[in-house]
Amino acid sequence: QVQLVESGGGLVQPGGSLRLSCAASRSIYNMYTGRWFRQAPGVQRQLVAAITSGGSTTYTDSVKGRFTISKDNAKNTVYLQMNSLKSEDTAVYSCNVMGPWGISWGQGTQVTVSS
Repeated sequence: QVQLVESGGGLVQPGGSLRLSCAASRSIYNMYTGRWFRQAPGVQRQLVAAITSGGSTTYTDSVKGRFTISKDNAKNTVYLQMNSLKSEDTAVYSCNVMGPWGISWGQGTQVTVSS
């Protein structure tokens, strides 16, 4: 099993930036996909971005051009760079990594976009 720990959330003003990190307890070089989800109160959890082992990326329409998902195998970490943040981006963000071991989830980190 792989344990995941997210960090980097916080309070930011509209238009600001944050970078979320998802650190794995072991090597993720053989992962299938790394994904970031978010969930706002009263709203169904949403897939925000995904990255494959080969580095291919996909994004939900509302974050295209603003968010970038990446990974660093040497650091066993998946990142989510979030720019031009909007109030509607406010949510708990969680990472998910799928690999030969199964599926692992982090505990989530709060992102609040407010002036």
